[in-house]
Amino acid sequence: MATTYQNFINGDWTDSQTGETAPSTNPADLSEVVGEFQKSNAADAAKAIAAAHAAKSAWGSTSGLTRGQYLLKAASYIESNAEEFAQAITREAGKAILESRGEVGRAVALLQYYGVDGSNPVGTVVPSVNPNILLYTNRAPLGVVSLITPWNFPLAIPIWKMAPALVYGNTIVLKPASTAPYVSTLIARMWAEVGLPDGVFNLVTGSGGAIGNELVSNPGVDAVSFTGSTKVGHGIAVESARNGNRYQLEMGGKNPVIVLPDADLEQAAEITVAGAMKYSGQKCTATSRAIVVGGIMEEFTNLVVDKTDALKIGPGSDEAAVIVPVIDEPSRENIKSAVEQGVKEGGNVLTGGGVPSGNGFDAGTFVEPTVITKVAPDAFVACEEIFGPVLSIIPARDYDEALQIANGVEYGLSAGVFTRNLNSALDFANRIEAGIVKINGETAGVEPQVPFGGMKSSSTGNREQGKAAIEFFTQTKTIYMDRSAT
Repeated sequence: MATTYQNFINGDWTDSQTGETAPSTNPADLSEVVGEFQKSNAADAAKAIAAAHAAKSAWGSTSGLTRGQYLLKAASYIESNAEEFAQAITREAGKAILESRGEVGRAVALLQYYGVDGSNPVGTVVPSVNPNILLYTNRAPLGVVSLITPWNFPLAIPIWKMAPALVYGNTIVLKPASTAPYVSTLIARMWAEVGLPDGVFNLVTGSGGAIGNELVSNPGVDAVSFTGSTKVGHGIAVESARNGNRYQLEMGGKNPVIVLPDADLEQAAEITVAGAMKYSGQKCTATSRAIVVGGIMEEFTNLVVDKTDALKIGPGSDEAAVIVPVIDEPSRENIKSAVEQGVKEGGNVLTGGGVPSGNGFDAGTFVEPTVITKVAPDAFVACEEIFGPVLSIIPARDYDEALQIANGVEYGLSAGVFTRNLNSALDFANRIEAGIVKINGETAGVEPQVPFGGMKSSSTGNREQGKAAIEFFTQTKTIYMDRSAT
């Protein structure tokens, strides 16, 4: 019998008002139920928002130093329970265990970074034209922030949103993806263990269709930070603008690398395959297009295919596995359909393109790593986010055409170039329409102390992480104090 997990509202574990639960399963073996989770409704979300609203004044009045100490305690808690968190990520989200451990380490680093940031200045003193006026700025928390997070980084993404939100004085309601809510219950347990005041952190599980609108449109919500699909994100933007609320959206990516003739092709192929195929391509920063310039196409393609064929397919619990199951059956069907569409539009599948069988693969949602060539720049597989282990290789006559192809989609999250030429690298950094630029590096993989976000349809609102996070989670006050009145 699977364990039933509750919502966490105002410091208490509580059942949904619906009285219903839904299972979360292991994508490597769909017969294994991770747990039963509350199918919350709008009333549950409203209750969580009310708890956060009641707590916001006292929390916002707490010193940044004190708030930071809670984050540092949370970092120590995760370090002490690191393997439990990592195994939970692998079991529920299917991620390779080595990557899950890396995600845990990243969560610790984020909590430590923002824990220390609680002691840093949040305003400035500015000279006034009037010598009797003390003129300075300060930052005030927004209030209640709804965090709506995806399944592919079930620990790191909630932490990278909530750590700055909390340290800058906001209270929060977290709604994780309904396909992977278990790790969020571990986060709730963490905050309870470190003694975070009641109502500062609240957790509700359930489908976005059932509770998403309440988390965006409830009058008690002051801001929304969302990571997920472009379609849902645009809807949140419209509703938030209607309500006059702040919103932060991290959405899709169709991330390219450009391979120039002077590149180290062995290195370029190795990094491209890693960026495209690790975690079965289920990262918004995963490499999905390799745009190859000039006469190196055959050599580069052969290297990519050889390296892709060498990747082991298996459950995330296997430390040698790179191609792990995708999150669920609908995702697997969408990936298969995208590859079929690519073939219909003239693409040529060099390896993969199907579903592995035998060796326990039938029990889970595995797909083969796929490399497809003869792809037109405007083909479906070259323009639409697939969120699977599918790499399109696209030829370009020269660098300018390659750059035009790279910029020719609606997304602009991450992009890379492989070259030994410093001028080419700098030109690429200046002209590529992407928020994250990698020179001879993997499009996936970012550090917590620098801003994260994209251009065009990939992101809307202030950047996440680093010093940029304060811009979203606070608002500036400018204060004039006239000493002549005293």
